[in-house]
Amino acid sequence: MRFKLCLTLCLLTALGVDAATRPNIIFILADDLGYTDVGSYGTRYYETPQIDRLAAQGMRFTSGYTCGANCQPTRAALMSGQYGPRTGVYTVGGIDRFDWRRRPLRPVDNVTRLAPEKTTFAEALKQAGYATALFGKWHLGDNSSHHPLAQGFDEAIVSAGDHFDFKTVPQTDYPPGTYLADFLTDKAESFIRRHQDRPFLLCLHHFTVHAPIEAKTNLIARFKNKPGVGGHADPVYAAMIASLDESVGRVLALIEELKLTTNTLVVFTSDNGGVGGKGRDGIRGKEITDNAPLRGGKGMFYEGGVRVPYIFRWPGRIAPGSTSDVPINSVDLYPTLLEIAAATNPAGHVLDGTSYLSVLTGGTGASVARPPLFWHFPGYLGAGGDTWRTLPVGTIRAGDWKLMEFFEDHRLELYNLRDDLSEKRDLAAAHPDKVKELHARLLAWRKEVSAPMPTPNPDPNPKP
Repeated sequence: MRFKLCLTLCLLTALGVDAATRPNIIFILADDLGYTDVGSYGTRYYETPQIDRLAAQGMRFTSGYTCGANCQPTRAALMSGQYGPRTGVYTVGGIDRFDWRRRPLRPVDNVTRLAPEKTTFAEALKQAGYATALFGKWHLGDNSSHHPLAQGFDEAIVSAGDHFDFKTVPQTDYPPGTYLADFLTDKAESFIRRHQDRPFLLCLHHFTVHAPIEAKTNLIARFKNKPGVGGHADPVYAAMIASLDESVGRVLALIEELKLTTNTLVVFTSDNGGVGGKGRDGIRGKEITDNAPLRGGKGMFYEGGVRVPYIFRWPGRIAPGSTSDVPINSVDLYPTLLEIAAATNPAGHVLDGTSYLSVLTGGTGASVARPPLFWHFPGYLGAGGDTWRTLPVGTIRAGDWKLMEFFEDHRLELYNLRDDLSEKRDLAAAHPDKVKELHARLLAWRKEVSAPMPTPNPDPNPKP
């Protein structure tokens, strides 16, 4: 015990952090918010003045990524700091959610809960003396053994599925007509007020802007007659984003009121790309927004499905108005928060990510030595009719290069994201040496993490 205390104090001293004034951490996670759904990332229709203010006062990452192309795998990676092959969480639900039996491969069975033995970053920060809370979408198991209350959070109310007349776990009363985003923000504000005198970790995980597309009538009216721009045109979706923005503004206003701003790190991001853009690839289904210039959207491993807004504000430590194109990923948040809080990673818990604190505090142009980013998706995500958002695929991004390997036919696609952000030009044939190099690194990583592969379908039905 004395050794642990000495080690913690040494870490705090090395980082120039006083144990009594370690920063509060507020992590705001939107659901299905696309890369260009925020003003500071490109939209000219949706209105996000509070999120844009956060970006203006901190650092905006232009290559921020999620570990998954849909909700659950990203959340597992964020909480555990581990890629999918270590948690078994690759997608949402079981493999029979979509009819894979018409395809050549049988998907790898999917895990739908975060194993209790996984150590979350909340558990690590709690051990370091932080008060911890999560309000909103958890999506990693709601029963007592998998609820966030069993995974390092002192307080937690879980809710997702509806924006009005929603259910919570544990059951919580609220006035009729309450909008979920407002309810969650109320709980977040209460937690901040009650823990303002000690370091705290607050995870505010909104269900907004996930379907069903529902919003408050007064906000819908604001956009009803506003002309759409660049694939952004739905007034109800715009109103949902406005509610999300209001929530961010309320949190920022409260920490300013309580004089906590300079000692609080605020992080804002999304769990995957927006629901839109896939029609350009001939994929059917409803589209509510557009991620252009990125290719594709939620459920795809092209940039539109996994590149998201990623904003950090920490006055005095992160330069205002700074941007970074350093690629960062869901698994990187855990080690970054450990370093910021001078907390230690519990023995035996493997972290796949890299801390990017030096990038945050170094300003625009700062870099970090890190391995490539990897994605492993050994399953199928369906869409409308006989189309698929994605087939089984593995992906690596190293520097400006991105290689995708599609497991059904072992097709390899290569893109240079600096020159071709929209992934319009497959360069695999033109750069065989780069393909060989990246594919070898992808194969080596899969071996390192023991990534399971889909197996041949023993009795595939012919496609009608």
